Amino acid sequence: MDQPIEFFSEDIEFELENPEQVSEWIATVIEQHDYELSNLTYVFCSDNYLHQINLEYLDHDTLTDIITFDNADEEGIIEGDIFISVDRVRDNAQDHHTSFTDEMHRVLIHGVLHLLGYKDKSEEEETLMRKEEDSSLSLRKF
Repeated sequence: MDQPIEFFSEDIEFELENPEQVSEWIATVIEQHDYELSNLTYVFCSDNYLHQINLEYLDHDTLTDIITFDNADEEGIIEGDIFISVDRVRDNAQDHHTSFTDEMHRVLIHGVLHLLGYKDKSEEEETLMRKEEDSSLSLRKF
């Protein structure tokens, strides 16, 4: 059987550190929210690649660090594609004075939290999202 969490890169050379441990951590976060993991695909890419997706699918002419597509047909199931700009993560890590790895993990779990139903459009939603990100990051065992 295929792994329920897969990592790919498009138009850049990038390999996630500790992919097995990261996958286990993500699966743990999903389980703690009482969801079932079906399939999750992460695609690491450049700013330009993600900008094109943002334009084509969301009609947003902006740079972003992540775009999440929910492919689940039923409640309680996690199935999605998450595109992450490695360029944005690197810049955001510098801006927030944090390590690239910690920022990457924050963005990885941010996409999952969207699939779990968390939003970040309002200030209140964003505050809750940050709290959930921090809580999820505290579960890392690596």
